[in-house]
Amino acid sequence: MHAIVDALGNPLRFNLTGGEAHDSVQGFNLLKSMKLTRKQVLADRAYDTNAIRTFLKEQQAIPVIPGKKNRRVIPKYDRDVYKERHLVECFFNKVKNYRRLATRYDKLACTFKSFLALASIMVWLA
Repeated sequence: MHAIVDALGNPLRFNLTGGEAHDSVQGFNLLKSMKLTRKQVLADRAYDTNAIRTFLKEQQAIPVIPGKKNRRVIPKYDRDVYKERHLVECFFNKVKNYRRLATRYDKLACTFKSFLALASIMVWLA
């Protein structure tokens, strides 16, 4: 599962994928569906790709993404702002409080996604 959350850790968009899907590909698709003008985009190293950085530059967004270790020139990012990325992990923790999601009880992706939407609504209401 991949998710985009706002500055308060409330979910904005999420996407279900198989275990073999790479984070950066799914993250790029989720980012393309949003208007990011003059917004800060916080993500971990897995999202440090040229495609994502180019897209954020075109959208005039500010990438707060640490560079991968294998980059020749590691891009600079605001470490203090990056500390707020824990809100994404907090969202996943809140959602996993629902046993049905944490144990992946549902067999079908459509039922899992619908319960994830319900849990996301509960996060917004809390």
